[in-house]
This record gives sequence, structure tokens and C-alpha cells, in this order.
Amino acid sequence: MGDDVLLHTCCAPCSSAIVEWLLARNIRPTLFYYNPNIFPSDEYLIRKAECIRHAELLGLCFVDADYDHDGWLEAVRGLENEPERGTRCLQCFQLRLKATALYAVKHSFDTFATTLIASRWKNFEQIREAGENAAALSPNLTFWAQNWRKGGLNERRNELIRQYKFYTQSYCGCEYSFFKKRQSRK
Repeated sequence: MGDDVLLHTCCAPCSSAIVEWLLARNIRPTLFYYNPNIFPSDEYLIRKAECIRHAELLGLCFVDADYDHDGWLEAVRGLENEPERGTRCLQCFQLRLKATALYAVKHSFDTFATTLIASRWKNFEQIREAGENAAALSPNLTFWAQNWRKGGLNERRNELIRQYKFYTQSYCGCEYSFFKKRQSRK
């Protein structure tokens, strides 16, 4: 594979063990940060700064895509009351992975993947479906649906979070998960 993998990165904690795994196999991914779902904007900036710090520590290329939260809100309009892992999440994955795929095609990557798959809070099949739909935009593009939850990567992720002192969050990123998390604490 080599340097031609574009890795959509949701946050430094989720990407840490994945990136280490890739580097151990002589794959130097380019990290693509496109997460317009993250709320509030301060949270977005903190997560982005941690991803940049991680990329710099490892000497990896980092692509900072636009933060278009209003566009994301429009994309999920009508799905506000969907539960986590519901249709809103699928729509969110499709939006983010389509943007990743379009960037990949424009910049001559033949393969893309996402760290979203690492999260136990996300539906693997939804992410795989969204990635495959995005890859269908170009006949020369492949979505790498690696299951990053297996092979000890989750445990290694926790070790790397402590080692790098990464900022960690307690919700997926969007305001719907943020407010739901807040309500569950009451």
C-alpha cells in the first residue's frame, strides 16, 4: 500500500493505535480531519489541535478540512431525535466519508479508511456502508474497512492516550450526543 492511504481521523485518541499499527506495516497515512459534526466549535478546535499534535509528533501529513457545522446541521435536518447508531449517525458518516473520498480522488489517493471504525460506540456496518458508498464515487478508489477494534488495538489505544496525554472526550461530538450525555448525568 505505501503512502497512498488517506485516513479520515475523528480524534487523536481514536487514531493513535491505528496510526501506530499502520506505521509498523510501512504505511504512512495522510491524516484527514473533516468533522463538521463536532459541537461546540471550541470542542472542535481542541480535537483538531490534538490531531495536529499527533501528526507532528510522528512526522505525518495532516489535512485540515473545513469546519462547516451549518452544512452538517442541514444534512441531518429531520433526524435530530434519532438515537445514537440510528439514521442520523449513518447520514453523518456518509457526509464525512464522501468528503474524504472526494479529497482522495482529487489528490490521487487510491485508498481511504477512517478511525470512526475504532469506536465501540459506533456501528461498524453503518461506517462500512458509508465508506463503500463514498468509494463508489470513483472506480479507482477503495474504502479500507479494517476492523480497528480487534487485535489488541483498543488496549493499545488506552496506553497511547496515557503516554501522549491526549485530551479525551465523553461524547461522539455532535450536539445531540452532547445533550443526551448531559441528560444521562442528571
